[in-house]
Amino acid sequence: MPESSKFSLIDRCLIQFDQALRSCVPGSSHASRISPAEQIDESEFNEKDRKHSAGLMRINHTGEVCAQALYQGQAVTARLNDVRESMQRAADEEVDHLAWCEERLKQLDSQPSILNPLWYALSYGVGAVAGIAGDKWSLGFVAETEQQVCEHLQEHLGKLPTQDNKSKAILEQMLVDEKQHGIAALDAGAAELPSLVRQAMTAMSELMKQTTYRL
Repeated sequence: MPESSKFSLIDRCLIQFDQALRSCVPGSSHASRISPAEQIDESEFNEKDRKHSAGLMRINHTGEVCAQALYQGQAVTARLNDVRESMQRAADEEVDHLAWCEERLKQLDSQPSILNPLWYALSYGVGAVAGIAGDKWSLGFVAETEQQVCEHLQEHLGKLPTQDNKSKAILEQMLVDEKQHGIAALDAGAAELPSLVRQAMTAMSELMKQTTYRL
């Protein structure tokens, strides 16, 4: 029997609410893997570079908040149990990224975006709609999301200050994981999204990056 079938509707709603709090409230997420930056010495930063690194890592942290919401929304509305469980496993794996980015923000004397609850709600809605549309489309959203995430991770690796090896190590491991999630979605039968939907996702991502760099 799938794990999700053991819970009532109220139980699942409470679990979803708990997950939202864990994603949006600083200090609530705990990684199951040691941060890739753990064994790397901190570098000296001038104030400009420190703020720039913090802005980029804040974007990446918010991206992981959005990923949590997207997966959770899809898990609620997915029709097939194996797809639902796959979404939940992916969300669990993304918790590591969330915790790593938050830890790095603290090391950079910064904090997560104050807009995270808004972005969580929007992404959760997108995920729920994708799940309602059908599992192949839900998986398509995962594949496209991971593709766009990989692109902006590669972009940020090139934008980080050259001495920020701790942030680079985190982003490099995130890139490996996100690529695997995208491959898994394609292998599971993801449908290719219409170009208009992909463009809308890109526009939403750009708006998120612009607003969370400083907020």
